[in-house]
Amino acid sequence: MTQEQNQLKSKKILVTGGAGFIGSHIVDRLSPENKVIVLDNMFTGSLTNLEKSKDRITFINGDIRDKKLVNDIVAEVEYIFHLAAHVGNIRSLKDPHFDMEVNIGGILNLLEACRNSNIKRLVYSSSGAIFGEARYLPIDEDHPLNPESPYAVSKLAAEKYCFAFHKVYNLPTATVRYFNAYGPRQDTSEYANAVSIFLSRTREGKPLTIFSDGEQTRDFIFIDDIVNANILAATHPAAAGEVFNISTGVVHSINQLVKIIGEITGREIPFSHAAPRAGEVRHSRANIEKASKLLGYSPETDLRQGLLKTWQEINK
Repeated sequence: MTQEQNQLKSKKILVTGGAGFIGSHIVDRLSPENKVIVLDNMFTGSLTNLEKSKDRITFINGDIRDKKLVNDIVAEVEYIFHLAAHVGNIRSLKDPHFDMEVNIGGILNLLEACRNSNIKRLVYSSSGAIFGEARYLPIDEDHPLNPESPYAVSKLAAEKYCFAFHKVYNLPTATVRYFNAYGPRQDTSEYANAVSIFLSRTREGKPLTIFSDGEQTRDFIFIDDIVNANILAATHPAAAGEVFNISTGVVHSINQLVKIIGEITGREIPFSHAAPRAGEVRHSRANIEKASKLLGYSPETDLRQGLLKTWQEINK
């Protein structure tokens, strides 16, 4: 990643949602050699996530829905990593209107601001949730789009706005679709994904709840690979106007996930099963050939390595 990261030296960069899980890791990677502005309303973010970078960044406690604020900030930057979002299928089912305001209204504010700026690239973080239940595996970028939750609908709508603004206004946007992200600093609430919840509960000595029979499969991607993909999408000429699946292309069942957690922690993992949750797909696996060919993207961390790194980090 050295060559690509060198292209972002001494740049003015905005990271929306930069106090969150993924955003804070991008901030940590880029802040030593760039002028980084973090915009976050702290709805789910935390200043502790920015502890490593706090003395090198400009932090703005503000909302992506604030159009004037967004306009003012965008006028000062060259690159944008847009991670501010109302995140998660389950959370969106409880408040779909708020989900729409943040995820669709937020990207529209950014895109409109970019029309009157000198932005070199806006990298939008989307989700594999937009595909819905897989028609075939692995899922490539041309797979039918059938989002099954308000969250997935809002992420897809935001993708389409990025594409439209690229086509109509020639804005240099790029979209990266993560499948099942995990790593240090991830939310551990009921709205989080299985990895962060399972590791947190294992650390606390509490039993796990596996929804459905545990044979559902997921394509888990470690945070370091996500950061690498964002930098590639921000710097590679071929990324402009494109959308990329970002994951590993390797799947594990939830039952396998629990087994590996037991092995890396050296603990017995008590668990029980519960009914499947609404809005969650049965199987998911990404085809990452496009990102590999056009961007040179290649995941570097397998699930066992990533789980071990995350476990070590949360036990410091």
